[in-house]
Amino acid sequence: MSRFAPGDKVRVLADFTRPGHVRTPWYCRDKAGVVERVCGAFRNPEALAYAKDGLPELPLYRVRFAQRELWPDYRGGADDVVEIEIYEPWLLPAEA
Repeated sequence: MSRFAPGDKVRVLADFTRPGHVRTPWYCRDKAGVVERVCGAFRNPEALAYAKDGLPELPLYRVRFAQRELWPDYRGGADDVVEIEIYEPWLLPAEA
């Protein structure tokens, strides 16, 4: 079961210390976005990278970020976005 639904505001964990294979890009950590869709549940790629079974499966979300949220110096359009697929353990509810 998914913790978040489309339209939910989320924040990516600010964990910059995890070693090894991490699928969540550094530039979106500690940034707020909105869940665009629930992609389904899949085996954890961070565990699969170390020859583990990756179970239990984890919900995967497509999260939409304003470009200006990711890069404060961004000079493009105010409506420009980036969508990133992020597994649930990396997401927290965003504070209003």
